[in-house]
Amino acid sequence: MTTDIENIFNNYPQITKSTLIKLRELIYTVAQEQNLGAVEESIKWGEPSYSTINGSPIRIGFKGTSCYLFFHCQSKLVITFRELYSHNLTFEGNRAIVLNSEKPLPEYPLKACIKLALTYHSVKHLPLLGA
Repeated sequence: MTTDIENIFNNYPQITKSTLIKLRELIYTVAQEQNLGAVEESIKWGEPSYSTINGSPIRIGFKGTSCYLFFHCQSKLVITFRELYSHNLTFEGNRAIVLNSEKPLPEYPLKACIKLALTYHSVKHLPLLGA
């Protein structure tokens, strides 16, 4: 984690900081488990962003006590996530998964969504992104 990214995490409210750190760790875990190569960590719109060579960026942030995973709004990602996991996850429009930072992370559907985002350019032509 670069100093700039670390500073962003250190400035998050405590109630959301631990959830956002867990989301970051989940992104790296999925990339490693799927052998996706290096994860590029950068700052976009003042928030941490993560991408792989064949993936679509995932940005993490918060509003109030909600944590967000943001995805490219013109991709098929959130539309597909909604179809697959609407019973487990909450969405905002066509660009975000919304999580309550006061509740445990729904790890299984999140890992599946992260995998689809980090492999998006390889699976975007498949029905339901190959899920």
